[in-house]
Amino acid sequence: MRRPERQRLAVLAGLVALSLAAAHTAAGVSNPTRWLVFSAIPKGQTVAQLFRIQTTGAGLDQITTGRKTASEPDFSPDGKRVVFVRLGSGIFVVNLDGSGLHRLTTAPRDQFPVWSPDGKQIAFLRIYKNVWRLHVMGSTGKAPHRLPLALPGGRPSWTSDSKSVFNPVQGALVKVDARTGRQLKRYVIPIDLGTSNAATVSPNSTRVAYVAPRPSLPTCEDTSCAVYALYLADVPGGHPRKVANDTGPVGWSPDGTRMAFVHRGALNLWPVGTGARTTITTGASTPAGDAPPAWQPS
Repeated sequence: MRRPERQRLAVLAGLVALSLAAAHTAAGVSNPTRWLVFSAIPKGQTVAQLFRIQTTGAGLDQITTGRKTASEPDFSPDGKRVVFVRLGSGIFVVNLDGSGLHRLTTAPRDQFPVWSPDGKQIAFLRIYKNVWRLHVMGSTGKAPHRLPLALPGGRPSWTSDSKSVFNPVQGALVKVDARTGRQLKRYVIPIDLGTSNAATVSPNSTRVAYVAPRPSLPTCEDTSCAVYALYLADVPGGHPRKVANDTGPVGWSPDGTRMAFVHRGALNLWPVGTGARTTITTGASTPAGDAPPAWQPS
């Protein structure tokens, strides 16, 4: 075969490959494989630890050990480290492979650490005068400080520019300045105060997923048999829709198109709109439904 003919065929093959790739992307066929980090109780044990698993269901591995519960994982923006809570000991950070464990805070009741998108800060909750309050510290644990909010703190979610934090409270989602604590915006959303720590905002700040009470069973006469469901609402506001009954809070995919949560003893990956749902079993470990799985960033 002559060289010009070989070159022409090579160009045509390249164009066909590019067309197929574009078609797969447009159809939503290509979803990059990433890691999920979640809290689960290993078989034969009573204390939850952190595990990692790929979004394909492969590569299950335990990444923390210890006598105290490890929970509330959140990825650093580079996807290499995970910040989490060690119940009764404070906030820690660890590499994705389980190495490099480092303690950031010593307050035993610190909760819900969330890394800012620029990697410079971590927002979290700490008890102040018997009330949960929103705090911010450097990513190395330096200079933790309380934001002077009049509102109690709920699970924080950062805005994409790392300048503001969403704070869920009774009946609303409040956007506050991450430096001064000044209230910037209040979005009326039917979040329940008792479950405000089960609300998470999507990376592009357009949706909030939260756990809230659903109608009780007909035989229930008091709050002792209250039941819950996962709801999804638009930000700045919109009619919430129920996603599923009896789930845990949501961890968001980096592009905000999919949600990860614990449902019926397994990890579930659900699209926000249309698309295939995925169930990931986690072997002998039982995922904890009270903390959102952390989805590795791009």
